[in-house]
Amino acid sequence: MRLDKLLWCVRYFKTRSLAAEAVKKNRVKVNGEVAKASREVGPADLITVRKDQIDYSFEILQLPKSRIGAKLVSLHIVDKTPKEELEKRELRKMSQDYYREKGEGRPTKKDRRDLDDFISGEEA
Repeated sequence: MRLDKLLWCVRYFKTRSLAAEAVKKNRVKVNGEVAKASREVGPADLITVRKDQIDYSFEILQLPKSRIGAKLVSLHIVDKTPKEELEKRELRKMSQDYYREKGEGRPTKKDRRDLDDFISGEEA
């Protein structure tokens, strides 16, 4: 199976073109070597993917026939990502949530009006 198709099938990328683009930018290695999107991969290959400043690595157990559901991914690959990389992801996630509580989302129109009134009250 082609490398870009495998990355799409096991849900590392949302689209196959995103997977091919990552491979083209040398962010994917197969058995420690930079590979092209058309590289044929098979069971026992170790793949390393650099995505969002984190190096994910996994080993192929068997090749899927097509894109598979998230629950079935563990039947086809074994995640071998080091714990340090996963901790980086958690730290990054926590730093993004620092400014706003989870679930608050964007300010509503009423919130913006209240802010405008508050700011204009200070200037006047």
